[in-house]
Amino acid sequence: MPLVPTGDVVRPGHGVGAFNVIQLEHAYALVRGAERAGSPVILQISENCVRYHGSLEPIAVATMAVARAASVPVAVHLDHVESVDLVAEGIALGVGSVMFDASKLPYEENVAATRDVVRRCHEANVFVEAELGEVGGKDGVHAPGARTDPAEAAAFVEQTGVDALAVAVGSSHAMTTRDAVLDLDLIAALHAAVPVPLVLHGSSGVPDDQLTAAVEAGMTKVNIATHLNNVFTTEVRGALAADEKLVDTRKYLGPARDAVELEVARLLGVLGAEVLR
Repeated sequence: MPLVPTGDVVRPGHGVGAFNVIQLEHAYALVRGAERAGSPVILQISENCVRYHGSLEPIAVATMAVARAASVPVAVHLDHVESVDLVAEGIALGVGSVMFDASKLPYEENVAATRDVVRRCHEANVFVEAELGEVGGKDGVHAPGARTDPAEAAAFVEQTGVDALAVAVGSSHAMTTRDAVLDLDLIAALHAAVPVPLVLHGSSGVPDDQLTAAVEAGMTKVNIATHLNNVFTTEVRGALAADEKLVDTRKYLGPARDAVELEVARLLGVLGAEVLR
Protein backbone atom coordinates (compact mmCIF):
# COMPACT_ATOMS: atom_id res chain seq x y z
CA MET A 1 0.00 0.00 0.00
CA PRO A 2 1.63 3.31 -1.02
CA LEU A 3 1.96 6.45 1.07
CA VAL A 4 -1.51 8.05 0.97
CA PRO A 5 -2.93 11.57 1.38
CA THR A 6 -4.13 12.26 4.90
CA GLY A 7 -7.64 12.96 3.67
CA ASP A 8 -7.86 9.33 2.57
CA VAL A 9 -7.53 8.01 6.15
CA VAL A 10 -9.45 10.68 8.10
CA ARG A 11 -12.86 9.12 7.58
CA PRO A 12 -16.13 9.91 9.39
CA GLY A 13 -17.36 7.20 11.72
CA HIS A 14 -13.92 5.83 12.55
CA GLY A 15 -11.14 7.00 14.82
CA VAL A 16 -7.73 7.22 13.20
CA GLY A 17 -4.62 7.11 15.34
CA ALA A 18 -2.04 9.83 14.76
CA PHE A 19 1.22 8.90 16.48
CA ASN A 20 4.48 10.83 16.71
CA VAL A 21 7.76 9.84 15.11
CA ILE A 22 10.93 10.93 16.87
CA GLN A 23 13.45 8.39 15.61
CA LEU A 24 13.24 5.82 12.83
CA GLU A 25 12.41 3.11 15.41
CA HIS A 26 9.15 4.93 16.06
CA ALA A 27 8.20 4.96 12.40
CA TYR A 28 8.76 1.20 12.12
CA ALA A 29 6.85 0.52 15.33
CA LEU A 30 3.86 2.64 14.35
CA VAL A 31 3.56 1.09 10.90
CA ARG A 32 3.95 -2.43 12.24
CA GLY A 33 1.27 -1.75 14.84
CA ALA A 34 -1.09 -0.51 12.15
CA GLU A 35 -0.33 -3.58 10.02
CA ARG A 36 -1.01 -5.83 13.01
CA ALA A 37 -4.39 -4.11 13.47
CA GLY A 38 -5.09 -4.02 9.73
CA SER A 39 -5.88 -0.31 10.01
CA PRO A 40 -4.75 3.00 8.50
CA VAL A 41 -2.45 5.22 10.56
CA ILE A 42 -0.98 8.71 10.54
CA LEU A 43 2.71 9.25 11.34
CA GLN A 44 3.33 12.70 12.78
CA ILE A 45 6.53 14.75 12.75
CA SER A 46 6.36 17.78 15.01
CA GLU A 47 8.24 21.03 14.70
CA ASN A 48 9.96 20.11 17.98
CA CYS A 49 11.12 16.86 16.36
CA VAL A 50 12.51 18.83 13.43
CA ARG A 51 14.49 21.00 15.85
CA TYR A 52 15.84 17.87 17.53
CA HIS A 53 17.11 16.50 14.22
CA GLY A 54 18.32 19.87 12.97
CA SER A 55 16.27 19.72 9.78
CA LEU A 56 13.10 18.20 8.36
CA GLU A 57 14.35 16.36 5.28
CA PRO A 58 16.20 13.38 6.84
CA ILE A 59 13.46 12.32 9.24
CA ALA A 60 10.66 13.12 6.77
CA VAL A 61 12.22 11.20 3.88
CA ALA A 62 12.98 8.21 6.11
CA THR A 63 9.46 8.22 7.56
CA MET A 64 7.88 8.40 4.12
CA ALA A 65 10.08 5.51 2.95
CA VAL A 66 8.79 3.37 5.84
CA ALA A 67 5.24 4.44 4.98
CA ARG A 68 5.61 3.49 1.31
CA ALA A 69 6.64 -0.05 2.27
CA ALA A 70 3.58 -0.58 4.49
CA SER A 71 0.76 -3.02 3.74
CA VAL A 72 -1.86 -0.60 5.13
CA PRO A 73 -2.55 3.05 4.22
CA VAL A 74 -0.10 5.38 5.98
CA ALA A 75 -0.17 9.18 5.89
CA VAL A 76 2.66 11.45 7.01
CA HIS A 77 1.73 14.68 8.80
CA LEU A 78 3.62 17.72 10.10
CA ASP A 79 2.33 18.53 13.58
CA HIS A 80 2.16 21.84 15.50
CA VAL A 81 4.04 23.77 12.85
CA GLU A 82 4.34 27.49 13.54
CA SER A 83 6.88 28.23 10.80
CA VAL A 84 5.47 29.03 7.36
CA ASP A 85 8.86 28.12 5.87
CA LEU A 86 8.61 24.65 7.42
CA VAL A 87 5.13 24.27 5.92
CA ALA A 88 6.59 25.08 2.49
CA GLU A 89 9.42 22.58 2.99
CA GLY A 90 6.96 19.87 3.99
CA ILE A 91 4.89 20.51 0.88
CA ALA A 92 7.99 20.27 -1.30
CA LEU A 93 9.02 16.98 0.33
CA GLY A 94 5.58 15.45 -0.21
CA VAL A 95 3.95 15.24 3.23
CA GLY A 96 0.23 14.52 3.18
CA SER A 97 -0.88 17.13 5.69
CA VAL A 98 0.14 19.97 7.96
CA MET A 99 -1.18 21.07 11.33
CA PHE A 100 -0.54 24.81 11.20
CA ASP A 101 -0.58 26.20 14.72
CA ALA A 102 -1.28 29.92 14.93
CA SER A 103 -3.34 29.45 18.08
CA LYS A 104 -1.13 31.76 20.16
CA LEU A 105 -2.10 34.68 17.94
CA PRO A 106 -5.19 36.85 18.50
CA TYR A 107 -8.23 35.39 16.75
CA GLU A 108 -8.21 37.61 13.64
CA GLU A 109 -4.46 37.10 13.12
CA ASN A 110 -4.90 33.34 13.56
CA VAL A 111 -7.62 33.39 10.89
CA ALA A 112 -5.52 35.42 8.44
CA ALA A 113 -2.35 33.34 8.90
CA THR A 114 -4.22 30.04 8.72
CA ARG A 115 -6.18 31.08 5.64
CA ASP A 116 -2.94 31.91 3.82
CA VAL A 117 -1.40 28.53 4.72
CA VAL A 118 -4.57 26.74 3.62
CA ARG A 119 -4.39 28.47 0.24
CA ARG A 120 -0.76 27.40 -0.26
CA CYS A 121 -1.40 23.85 0.89
CA HIS A 122 -4.55 23.33 -1.14
CA GLU A 123 -2.69 24.43 -4.28
CA ALA A 124 -0.47 21.38 -3.63
CA ASN A 125 -3.37 19.10 -2.56
CA VAL A 126 -2.11 19.05 1.04
CA PHE A 127 -4.65 18.60 3.86
CA VAL A 128 -4.58 21.27 6.60
CA GLU A 129 -5.42 20.97 10.29
CA ALA A 130 -5.54 23.99 12.57
CA GLU A 131 -6.22 24.81 16.21
CA LEU A 132 -8.60 27.37 17.63
CA GLY A 133 -7.28 28.48 21.00
CA GLU A 134 -4.52 26.60 22.77
CA VAL A 135 -5.03 23.08 24.02
CA GLY A 136 -3.67 22.93 27.57
CA GLY A 137 -0.35 21.49 28.59
CA LYS A 138 3.22 21.92 27.48
CA ASP A 139 5.34 25.02 26.95
CA GLY A 140 4.00 26.72 30.06
CA VAL A 141 0.37 26.58 28.94
CA HIS A 142 -1.85 24.83 31.45
CA ALA A 143 -5.55 25.35 30.98
CA PRO A 144 -7.47 22.22 32.02
CA GLY A 145 -10.69 24.22 31.86
CA ALA A 146 -10.12 25.43 28.28
CA ARG A 147 -13.05 24.69 25.98
CA THR A 148 -13.76 25.41 22.31
CA ASP A 149 -16.98 27.24 21.53
CA PRO A 150 -18.95 25.43 18.78
CA ALA A 151 -20.18 28.61 17.07
CA GLU A 152 -16.70 30.14 17.05
CA ALA A 153 -15.25 26.88 15.75
CA ALA A 154 -17.74 26.75 12.89
CA ALA A 155 -16.97 30.37 11.98
CA PHE A 156 -13.22 29.69 12.09
CA VAL A 157 -13.55 26.75 9.71
CA GLU A 158 -15.68 28.79 7.30
CA GLN A 159 -13.25 31.73 7.38
CA THR A 160 -10.09 29.66 6.91
CA GLY A 161 -11.12 26.67 4.81
CA VAL A 162 -9.22 24.17 6.98
CA ASP A 163 -9.81 20.45 6.49
CA ALA A 164 -9.75 19.46 10.18
CA LEU A 165 -9.90 21.28 13.50
CA ALA A 166 -8.17 20.53 16.80
CA VAL A 167 -10.45 21.45 19.68
CA ALA A 168 -10.14 21.88 23.46
CA VAL A 169 -12.50 19.47 25.24
CA GLY A 170 -10.64 18.55 28.42
CA SER A 171 -7.38 16.94 27.31
CA SER A 172 -3.92 18.36 27.95
CA HIS A 173 -0.56 17.88 26.25
CA ALA A 174 2.28 15.79 27.69
CA MET A 175 0.27 14.05 30.44
CA THR A 176 1.95 10.96 31.91
CA THR A 177 -1.15 9.85 33.82
CA ARG A 178 -4.29 8.69 32.02
CA ASP A 179 -6.96 10.41 34.07
CA ALA A 180 -8.18 13.28 31.89
CA VAL A 181 -11.95 13.66 31.73
CA LEU A 182 -13.34 14.73 28.37
CA ASP A 183 -16.43 16.84 27.84
CA LEU A 184 -18.32 14.37 25.68
CA ASP A 185 -21.37 16.61 25.34
CA LEU A 186 -19.16 19.36 23.96
CA ILE A 187 -17.58 16.94 21.48
CA ALA A 188 -21.06 16.04 20.24
CA ALA A 189 -21.99 19.73 19.97
CA LEU A 190 -18.80 20.51 18.07
CA HIS A 191 -19.39 17.55 15.76
CA ALA A 192 -22.86 18.89 14.98
CA ALA A 193 -21.64 22.45 14.40
CA VAL A 194 -18.33 21.95 12.60
CA PRO A 195 -18.37 20.56 9.03
CA VAL A 196 -14.84 19.10 9.12
CA PRO A 197 -13.26 16.25 11.15
CA LEU A 198 -12.43 17.03 14.78
CA VAL A 199 -8.98 16.33 16.21
CA LEU A 200 -8.15 15.44 19.81
CA HIS A 201 -4.70 16.57 20.94
CA GLY A 202 -3.23 15.59 24.29
CA SER A 203 -4.81 12.13 24.10
CA SER A 204 -2.05 10.40 26.07
CA GLY A 205 -3.77 11.49 29.27
CA VAL A 206 -7.16 10.11 28.24
CA PRO A 207 -8.17 6.62 29.47
CA ASP A 208 -9.31 3.98 27.01
CA ASP A 209 -13.03 4.22 27.74
CA GLN A 210 -12.95 7.99 27.22
CA LEU A 211 -11.09 7.62 23.92
CA THR A 212 -13.73 5.20 22.67
CA ALA A 213 -16.51 7.50 23.86
CA ALA A 214 -14.86 10.52 22.22
CA VAL A 215 -14.84 8.81 18.82
CA GLU A 216 -18.44 7.74 19.29
CA ALA A 217 -19.35 11.37 20.12
CA GLY A 218 -17.74 12.65 16.91
CA MET A 219 -13.96 12.84 17.29
CA THR A 220 -12.03 11.51 14.28
CA LYS A 221 -8.26 12.07 14.45
CA VAL A 222 -6.72 11.20 17.81
CA ASN A 223 -3.13 12.29 18.55
CA ILE A 224 -1.10 10.15 20.98
CA ALA A 225 2.59 10.75 21.65
CA THR A 226 3.63 10.88 25.32
CA HIS A 227 1.91 7.59 26.19
CA LEU A 228 3.82 5.73 23.47
CA ASN A 229 7.07 7.44 24.48
CA ASN A 230 6.43 6.11 27.98
CA VAL A 231 5.95 2.58 26.62
CA PHE A 232 9.16 2.87 24.59
CA THR A 233 11.24 4.31 27.43
CA THR A 234 9.98 1.84 30.01
CA GLU A 235 11.12 -1.04 27.82
CA VAL A 236 14.55 0.55 27.30
CA ARG A 237 14.97 1.12 31.05
CA GLY A 238 14.07 -2.48 31.78
CA ALA A 239 16.52 -3.90 29.24
CA LEU A 240 19.40 -1.74 30.47
CA ALA A 241 18.66 -2.49 34.12
CA ALA A 242 18.60 -6.24 33.41
CA ASP A 243 22.06 -6.18 31.81
CA GLU A 244 24.47 -3.45 32.86
CA LYS A 245 26.97 -4.61 30.21
CA LEU A 246 24.53 -4.11 27.35
CA VAL A 247 25.95 -1.74 24.72
CA ASP A 248 24.39 -2.91 21.44
CA THR A 249 21.56 -0.43 20.87
CA ARG A 250 19.60 -3.00 18.88
CA LYS A 251 19.27 -5.10 22.02
CA TYR A 252 17.24 -2.47 23.83
CA LEU A 253 15.73 -0.37 21.03
CA GLY A 254 14.39 -3.49 19.32
CA PRO A 255 12.27 -4.61 22.31
CA ALA A 256 11.11 -1.02 22.78
CA ARG A 257 10.02 -0.88 19.15
CA ASP A 258 8.15 -4.18 19.57
CA ALA A 259 6.36 -2.92 22.69
CA VAL A 260 5.17 0.20 20.88
CA GLU A 261 3.97 -1.93 17.97
CA LEU A 262 1.73 -3.94 20.30
CA GLU A 263 0.38 -0.83 22.03
CA VAL A 264 -0.37 0.90 18.73
CA ALA A 265 -2.36 -2.11 17.56
CA ARG A 266 -4.27 -2.12 20.85
CA LEU A 267 -4.97 1.62 20.71
CA LEU A 268 -6.29 1.40 17.16
CA GLY A 269 -8.81 -1.10 18.45
CA VAL A 270 -9.77 1.25 21.29
CA LEU A 271 -10.33 4.03 18.75
CA GLY A 272 -12.55 1.88 16.56
CA ALA A 273 -10.16 2.37 13.65
CA GLU A 274 -11.27 1.14 10.26
CA VAL A 275 -10.24 -2.49 9.74
CA LEU A 276 -9.27 -3.16 6.13
CA ARG A 277 -9.07 -6.94 6.18
